[in-house]
Amino acid sequence: MTGKIKKKSKENLFSERGFTLVEILATFVLIAIILPVAMEGISLSTKMASDSKRKIEAGTLAEIKMTDLLVNKDWTDGDDNGNFGNDYPEYTWRYEVKDWESEDMMRQIDLYVEWAATGRTHSVVLSTLVYLDAE
Repeated sequence: MTGKIKKKSKENLFSERGFTLVEILATFVLIAIILPVAMEGISLSTKMASDSKRKIEAGTLAEIKMTDLLVNKDWTDGDDNGNFGNDYPEYTWRYEVKDWESEDMMRQIDLYVEWAATGRTHSVVLSTLVYLDAE
């Protein structure tokens, strides 16, 4: 029995190779283009989520403070400001009381909740009208 060693043809030899240098370089170029764009998208979505969270917190704090002002009738003392204590140290509040248009029996209360982020001050405003009781 004679053993034959089968030699691989030149065609089979080239078909079993890995990636060419050009293919690898093209892949790196695509990654270099796509990766910064993807990272910018992730960064932007993280910033937007943080901004949304702060606006929701500020709106909720404004509702709580406005309810407190109305129930305790603290707004009758005039304009005031303050903070939310240790629970929300980054937020401050202030309110302004003013006459509503030409109506003598109505007052407008504007409550501002403010916080600092990204180097500037942000705020939400909650406004309501109150009717003065005839005394």
